[in-house]
Amino acid sequence: MALPATLEHPLDTPADVLAAARAIQRAANAAEAELLQAAVQWCVMHPAESISTASAWSTLKGFGDKAVGLAGDGAPLVSEFAVIEFAAGIGKSEDAGRAYLAEALELRYRLPRTWAKVTNLALPAWKARSIARRTLHLPKAGAGFVDTHVAPVAATIGPAALDRLLDEALVRFDPAEAERVRYERTEARHFTIQTRQVSYDGHVDIWGTLDLADALDLEDAITKGAARLAQLGSKEAEGARRAMAAGDMARRQLQLQFDTDPTPLVVHVHQKADGELDRVTRVEATRGFVLTTQLAEWCTRAARDGAPITVKPVIDLNERIHVEAYEVPDRLSVQTRLRDHHCVFPWCTRPAHTTSKVDDDHVIPHSRGGPTATENIAPLCRRHHRAKTHTVWHQHTPRPGTYLWRSPTGLTYRVDHHGTHETTDPPDQ
Repeated sequence: MALPATLEHPLDTPADVLAAARAIQRAANAAEAELLQAAVQWCVMHPAESISTASAWSTLKGFGDKAVGLAGDGAPLVSEFAVIEFAAGIGKSEDAGRAYLAEALELRYRLPRTWAKVTNLALPAWKARSIARRTLHLPKAGAGFVDTHVAPVAATIGPAALDRLLDEALVRFDPAEAERVRYERTEARHFTIQTRQVSYDGHVDIWGTLDLADALDLEDAITKGAARLAQLGSKEAEGARRAMAAGDMARRQLQLQFDTDPTPLVVHVHQKADGELDRVTRVEATRGFVLTTQLAEWCTRAARDGAPITVKPVIDLNERIHVEAYEVPDRLSVQTRLRDHHCVFPWCTRPAHTTSKVDDDHVIPHSRGGPTATENIAPLCRRHHRAKTHTVWHQHTPRPGTYLWRSPTGLTYRVDHHGTHETTDPPDQ
């Protein structure tokens, strides 16, 4: 199949083909952005006010034109018959055309920052539409919250991170609905062992949806059981040992004290600037959060089971903590890990709470005068700590929580709460 001759010279080399592909993709992105803008303009030309008096009278009889709300609260109403005409005009079914116009209006009126990224071609239209599609149900303030947080990273945000942000917006701006959904989702919990479908070599599948507290306890027990089997001389791979540990648990063979103690519950209390407590609870062992009502249930369960509950004192993430020693004290370590959430090396997402695999690193080495203080301590996973120490990666922090990196080949990156971005601002020498 011949490629279209869209460039000024023939496609004779791999470099020519790649250049053509990039040019075609840019043209496609531009065309998609223009189509979205045309969709918005079509809706602007056919508002609810455009429905004629005669048509409005017909609507009362049940068969005339009527105003329909396509996007969320804050977006304008549109003539239903105009929706039908637009869908036909661009070769879509009525349902598909209605959905397309809804996404366009959602972007233009409720996600203005993300819309700006589309119109200046910094964000592909298809990705913007996928974001808009998932904010339609949110109240106006919730959509604004998502827009503020997503727009800077819209081109790189993944589905899981977007889901967490959408859930957080629902909790913050429609707590009643969030609570209803939480109770509804408890019905989805299950733990299924497919004993009726056994492979010829005697294996079955297991899957389930668990409460997070139960899942963490189960993970802890299986991890300990797999480690115990390794200590006893098992040569199987880790996955096989974990499966064996699950069977051992079922047969009640794990009777050591450290396997039967209830898991302690540790609560870090954070206070917002206005003095109020948040509606959401961040879960350090994961990347997500739960409602405070869920935390209350876990505390009740822990107290019932005799598990120790530790409430950590409030740590001000804006406070400057400083010590003269090289060793990083616990209070400073906790503060910086809560501030940064994960290893601050470019593109790394290893959670900062995994203390056995993440180090408290001095951004400016202590041997070169770097203080053991809030602005100079950051979590680095062991691998990236070694890379920084033993290669010519260079790191600088212009402010706490923001890091500039230069790679050995001269590429530069900025890492902050919005993720990793390539930048032309080099770290200080």
